[in-house]
Parts: sequence; structure tokens; C-alpha cells
Amino acid sequence: MRQRLLVYLPLLAFMVLAGYFLWGLNPDRNPSIVPSVLIDKPVPETSLPALAGLLQPGIEPASFTIGEPVVVNFFASWCIPCRAEHPLIARLAEQEGLTVYGVNYKDKPDAAFAWLEDLGNPYHAVGADGSGRTGIDWGLTGVPETFIIDGEGVIRYRHVGPIDTTILEERILPFVETLR
Repeated sequence: MRQRLLVYLPLLAFMVLAGYFLWGLNPDRNPSIVPSVLIDKPVPETSLPALAGLLQPGIEPASFTIGEPVVVNFFASWCIPCRAEHPLIARLAEQEGLTVYGVNYKDKPDAAFAWLEDLGNPYHAVGADGSGRTGIDWGLTGVPETFIIDGEGVIRYRHVGPIDTTILEERILPFVETLR
């Protein structure tokens, strides 16, 4: 009897593991969708100094209540996906006419300044979050992350990870239009 159980034990273990993996494939359990408790809540109190070297202001609480939608993009020079999404962030500012704020997250100021010089600076203002405290307040899970704020300073949308053309055209731009 014991020998018989040992023969079926690997099969039983395989079935349990297969069931667990199938459960994880459920579309409602998408690990790329990270819920945020800040959706439909006011922007956290955010006051950041300007990134060293830029002739732009920093970010203040009044930056988010300008009567029109605002985009906040957390980025870093050491972040490869940030580099990939940068042309689309520029498109939001230049072609779509949105006010885009950049938050430089846990980066060296000279590296961030050189990165913006190299790729272009689409941001209305860039705040330096060297300690990462602002990222914690916003519930950041990593960079890049992008938030859409309505005209009254309430967070309405969060995108975790790099933005690609499909996400921009099918999710972000239509969402911004509903806020305008």
C-alpha cells in the first residue's frame, strides 16, 4: 500500500502545481495590473526642488490644480524602459498639448541632467526625488510609472511600466479626453 502511494505522489504533486499555475493565468489575476489606493484621491502633498542644472521650477502642490488634466511621469536615467517610453512622453507634451511633470526618482542629478540633454526635455517642470520619499507617498512600485491627474488635483489613472504606442492611443489619450 505504501509503495503504491509513493508511485502516485509525483502525479499528485504535478496536479497540484498545474492547478496553481492555471489559477494564476486567470485574466483577473494579471500581475501587470497593480491597483492603487490613490485612484480618485487627491495628489499627495508634493513639493520637490527643481532638478539641478535645469532652468525650470520644481514641483509644488499648486502644480496639480491648474484646471486641466496633468500627467506626472516618474523616471530615472538608469532606467532602460524610461528611455524607451521617452518619445511618447514627449508626444504627450508636444503634440497632445498636455502639461507633463517629471519626477526624477533616486537618480544622480548630473546623470539625469545629461539624460534630458541627450533625449530632450518634454517636461513642464522636473522635480528631484533623490531620497525616494515622494515615490513612497505616491505608492510607486518602480520606474517608469505615469499618473493622470484631473484639473482639481485628483489622481484618476495610473500606468505601471513603460508606455508604448498601443497603451498611449488606446488607454491614455481616450482617458485624458474624458477629463477635458
